Amino acid sequence: MADYKELKGVFVRELDSDAVLTAVELGTWSSGGNLNTGRGASGGAGTQTAGLYFFGGPPNVTITESYDGTSWTEVNDGNTQRRAVSGAGSQTAAISIGGFTPPATFTQTGATELWDGTSWTEVNDLNTNRNSVGRAGIQTAALAIGGQNGNLGTSQAANTESWDGTSWTEVNDLNVARNVVSGAGTQTAALGIGGNLTPPRGATAGTEEWNGTSWTEVNDLTTGRSLSGHGIGIQTAALVTGGYNPLTAGNVASVEAWDGTDWTTVNDLPSARTDMAGGGTQTSGIIMGGSASAATEEFTVPATFTKIIEGEIFYNTTTNELKAAKLISDTGNWSTGGSMNTAGKLPMGSGTQTAALAFGRDANPTPNLVGNTETYNGTSWTEVNDLNTARYFGAGFGTQTASIAAGGLGGNSNVEQWDGTNWTEVAERNTGRERDAGVGTVSSGLTFGGWSPNLAITESWNGTTWTEVNDLNTARRALSGAGSSNTSALAITGFGLTTNVEQWDGSSWTEIANVNTQRNEAGSSGDVSNALIFGGDTSPGLLANTELWNGTSWTEVNDLGTARFGLSSSPVGSSTSALAFGGYNGTTYVANTEEWNIISSTKPKVITVS
Repeated sequence: MADYKELKGVFVRELDSDAVLTAVELGTWSSGGNLNTGRGASGGAGTQTAGLYFFGGPPNVTITESYDGTSWTEVNDGNTQRRAVSGAGSQTAAISIGGFTPPATFTQTGATELWDGTSWTEVNDLNTNRNSVGRAGIQTAALAIGGQNGNLGTSQAANTESWDGTSWTEVNDLNVARNVVSGAGTQTAALGIGGNLTPPRGATAGTEEWNGTSWTEVNDLTTGRSLSGHGIGIQTAALVTGGYNPLTAGNVASVEAWDGTDWTTVNDLPSARTDMAGGGTQTSGIIMGGSASAATEEFTVPATFTKIIEGEIFYNTTTNELKAAKLISDTGNWSTGGSMNTAGKLPMGSGTQTAALAFGRDANPTPNLVGNTETYNGTSWTEVNDLNTARYFGAGFGTQTASIAAGGLGGNSNVEQWDGTNWTEVAERNTGRERDAGVGTVSSGLTFGGWSPNLAITESWNGTTWTEVNDLNTARRALSGAGSSNTSALAITGFGLTTNVEQWDGSSWTEIANVNTQRNEAGSSGDVSNALIFGGDTSPGLLANTELWNGTSWTEVNDLGTARFGLSSSPVGSSTSALAFGGYNGTTYVANTEEWNIISSTKPKVITVS
């Protein structure tokens, strides 16, 4: 029998620690010397062994402290008391940017001061007064990113300004306005990471990359957050630390590393915290203060590491475990996306997480049928041309550039097709109805169920005409659907049912494993082998529950951040990358968008014998 060396070309390695993809995964946090005055919302500059921490609060102060790698020393104060200030540069040549000035009415300032290693000098202000800006660069070539330029928590900015050592110049805006954004990199190669959206406390996972001229959206953080430490490192190798996550209503300790393409979760901070400043590099970073803390934490990455190879077997001599390097997926999480322009219940939806379409809805005061159509680019929604017939409670399916809106309250028999620019009326269905579900594409679609009364009707769309096919086994309304075409679909629960799910094979419906929690008016995404259902109404009662289908059974996974029903989604999307938008939260119609992601990476897994 062939041994492992003959099969794979390598021996089973003996290692004293697990193999990893990158050295930063082995990075650890250790405590440095405490600040003399604990505070947050301060500016920071420098490195792990030569740092500077300045201004902050509350209360607003001008205190400046210098770090030698072991302890902090108070040096000369700044000129203008402020907090929610940003900083960049080195221990001997730093810049402080913007912030709040007294009194407690949170007045934004554009104040800019330069540190020469001994004292601060006031120089030219930002063009737009604001606090909580992201920052990148050095004292003579800095970037001020986003921030807040109005009332507390209600006026996020997209402004970007470039500093040439003397004055600030307005350059191209962020794609998505946000404040308390983390910035990293240089004046010509920067990152804008996370932050608060409007409405306040709606933290985003969005990341944007600056090339010296314009911002481009890139891959999101694993965990949406705001109030995290100023980003550490450069555009291709950064760290973001801690922060506040409104989906869990708490501070987080999680730390993520950026490799120029993707974010990876690395070792957590010793404790969850917000409002700290950061400095240094991805392999030798420092965070200072935060949340009225005096603590300093230092991040260090070992000089050498053993790279993991998918499929490899190795033996960890420290833990006495035999392990395999395997592609492993996490359980999935929801993060906050950009809010819709028009809040509403029961919009129809199509497309994917980064290219979605929302059309129609019931907007307050109810009933208020609208034909609003919006496109989503993975970060923000844009209003485009309306439906010809205002409606909600219809069946929508397709892509962002080619969709079908079928039936619904207000358009019971009417069907419209979207070509990426305009809606056009096409062939009506054989049975006009509302509260049904739809899946598929503009050339291969399926609608099923509906009302009134509860219906089992199924109709197939070939791009030109509708054909009645075999009914559902159980008539129902306000159900959810998942599927990719008119030959493959799931009909999931619905009003008045328990937990019933049926699968369509192109000819007939078959009952399969039930969901764990009955619901109606829920969101859904995926296909017959990998699907997701989330939110909904238990009549009465709102749900945040999310369940994942693996082709055999349903499993409870992480909840939505906002419990709601009457929400929409992209039913031909994915179970690993889904979108939830709109709905009713028990008090009002909402515009909230949440993004679901399951991240896969190569990790060591213990080999067991049973």
